[in-house]
Amino acid sequence: MNRTAVLICPGRGTYNTTELGYIHRHHADEMALIRALDARRRSARQTPLQDLDGATRFTASRHTRGDNAAPLIFAASLLDARRVGGGFDIVGVTGNSMGWYTALTVGGATEDTAGFDIVNTMGRLMHESLIGGQMLYPFVDDNWQPVPGLRHQLLDRIAEIDSQPGNDLAVSIHLGGMLVVAGNAAGLRAFEKDLPVLQGRYPMRLPNHAAFHTALQAPVAVAGRAALGLDLFGTPRVPLVDGRGVVWYPKACTARDLRDYTLGTQVTEPYDFTAAVQVAARSFAPDVFIITGPGDTLGGAVAQALIEINWKGLDSKAGFQAKQRKEPLILSMGRAQDRAIATAERV
Repeated sequence: MNRTAVLICPGRGTYNTTELGYIHRHHADEMALIRALDARRRSARQTPLQDLDGATRFTASRHTRGDNAAPLIFAASLLDARRVGGGFDIVGVTGNSMGWYTALTVGGATEDTAGFDIVNTMGRLMHESLIGGQMLYPFVDDNWQPVPGLRHQLLDRIAEIDSQPGNDLAVSIHLGGMLVVAGNAAGLRAFEKDLPVLQGRYPMRLPNHAAFHTALQAPVAVAGRAALGLDLFGTPRVPLVDGRGVVWYPKACTARDLRDYTLGTQVTEPYDFTAAVQVAARSFAPDVFIITGPGDTLGGAVAQALIEINWKGLDSKAGFQAKQRKEPLILSMGRAQDRAIATAERV
């Protein structure tokens, strides 16, 4: 009997030094699709994905900029989703932030080239405007338990800073045990200076990231709607869970509504990835969550979201790790061992 799975598509920040060559390593037999996507890149005078993925070294200034990173991640994630073995029945699809665009294609709401046009256009518009920035800050301890009162303190401080003249600051993404905070330079500086350093690396600024999922992105949303027509969108074949935790069921939604959300609300309002994971768990009760590549950093956020609702008895990092060793609940395709399980055919 097949296992049921929810697919999760990662967002920006997941194609880094160790991911260089990811598409060539794992999908050399899919270069016909990459060439088709690159034809669109060349027509727009953009660097082809083959050149970016096949570079001799990773260059942050080149590989992390939105107009390059977004389509690279989209292509790797889409192809990974199609590598999932026949031993799994996909019962739902979701994504984190930019991963929503990929989820649309993985779930059948857009064709390959249409999905690519959406993510490539939005990545380009984000890069060209580069309004504001983002940073990460956790509110859980090393065992993924909430630090009492910290999340509310952070939210109160964000609201206080945002209320001050010249500051823009808001939650961008609810990411498991972390908040992704976004704003203008003044708002981010005010927030950063108040925070104690945690784990030697937080608060962490995210390079080449704009103030995604905030009102500052309104001009990008307007430009996206002007550039991307309704004809690029359809309705899903598999249920999709969006960044509010709303489920889009096949035959129960319209392409217009999906476009309006994708190029409106999704761009300018907070993305609640935690809610998306929790709704997927409760709605579809999957045996496993499969996170497509590139990268393998999203597993912690997924686990933290599940711990928050005590999914299958998960109550801590230690408890999650014990369950993972016995029978994995989360498979990250960026990890060789997990990839082998995710791509295996049922026998």
